[in-house]
Amino acid sequence: MTRKYFGTDGIRGQVGEGAITPDFMLRLGYAAGKVLGANQEIKGRSRILIGKDTRVSGYMFEAALEAGLINAGVDVGLLGPMPTPAIAYLTRTFHAQAGIVISASHNPYQDNGIKFFSGDGSKLPDEVEAEIEAALELPMETAKDLGKAWRIDDAVGRYIEFCKASTPWRYSLQGLNIVLDCSNGATYHIAPKVFSELGAEVHSIGVQPDGLNINLDCGSTKPEKLQQAVVERGADLGIAFDGDGDRVMFVDKNGKLIDGDQLLFLIAIHRQQFLGGCSGVVGTQMSNYGFELALKERAIPFARAKVGDRYVLEMMYKNGWTLGGESSGHIVCTDVTTTGDGIISALQVLRAVSDFGESLDQLSEKMDMLPQHMINVRLASRDGVLEHADVKAAVALAESTLADSGRVLLRPSGTEPLIRVMVEGKDAPLVEQLAADIAQVVERVGNV
Repeated sequence: MTRKYFGTDGIRGQVGEGAITPDFMLRLGYAAGKVLGANQEIKGRSRILIGKDTRVSGYMFEAALEAGLINAGVDVGLLGPMPTPAIAYLTRTFHAQAGIVISASHNPYQDNGIKFFSGDGSKLPDEVEAEIEAALELPMETAKDLGKAWRIDDAVGRYIEFCKASTPWRYSLQGLNIVLDCSNGATYHIAPKVFSELGAEVHSIGVQPDGLNINLDCGSTKPEKLQQAVVERGADLGIAFDGDGDRVMFVDKNGKLIDGDQLLFLIAIHRQQFLGGCSGVVGTQMSNYGFELALKERAIPFARAKVGDRYVLEMMYKNGWTLGGESSGHIVCTDVTTTGDGIISALQVLRAVSDFGESLDQLSEKMDMLPQHMINVRLASRDGVLEHADVKAAVALAESTLADSGRVLLRPSGTEPLIRVMVEGKDAPLVEQLAADIAQVVERVGNV
């Protein structure tokens, strides 16, 4: 069944447009309650948890979803502002049938969205999302046995302890001076406590959400303030989360940004050297080629999935591996939790720093990031462009020029009439020239 509303990462858009309206959320809550309740063999009523990030529209959508679920006869647990991975964890902890996240992740406050987790804390299967879409067309009927709502007051404390328990017994961050950027998002009242309770000296920024400033010039997508704060305070490192807390970036003591590929590499080699081995790592089509080469040098298997955490997880499960992620800092450690978790991923990196006995800037030098150049080519039509003989010839020529020292990737945008031309290699000027050459051919073919 073709899905009208659900994308690869739930439902997302600008508030007041398309599906992102209170009326739609009311109907979505009812549809989800009918489908998820019917799909579970349980005693008594179904139970679904709702959490959100700090954007102002979350209050409105929380109330609408709650009303729809209650009308479908489902009990609702309200978590308040919580990171997306916390909702996945708490859904498992409370043996709920599902968890609902109200968030648009790293997007500005004007956007919002909905993401579902199943009872085991993983993404809902496609077929269940399709059932919910179909149920949106059903007329709403008040259940004979209405659901009830309750607020889970100890949700924050439960999740803080879960994060701390992901580290070894007696593990300590004592002596470490760090700056946290919580993006004025869902980690604002959680991350500082996790790291300070583990013994670190913590200075926090991006911890004053007002509903409008989430991801505004802060967080993992805009780390400039964090970079400045780390240098000015003489901190050992900085850590930045995105608005819903499932992504993480680091900054070393010199203010240099350490991205998701580099963080994955550190976690992988730490597991290989200290934790009995690393079976393999899943990256994406956009993962830096230097990351792949560095893993190959250490005999750690590597595979590329399509861009998106859903596809990364699918390949991890297929290969039987427990580590994967994206350059954006969305890192998944399935031996610890079920989904990408910025705080837990950060703790995995800090374990590597501690066990190797080297600073973050020293460890980051163990992997060489290759120059990467991307050009977005806007086209009148993308139909047949990637299969065109001239485009294939241009790509083949670039690949032969790079030999084994780089790669070429052409990828259509999922939301715009663009084709993204990306070239990586050891020679930066050559990389830029090859990308420009291919982009010129793509533009000519696509705008005929």
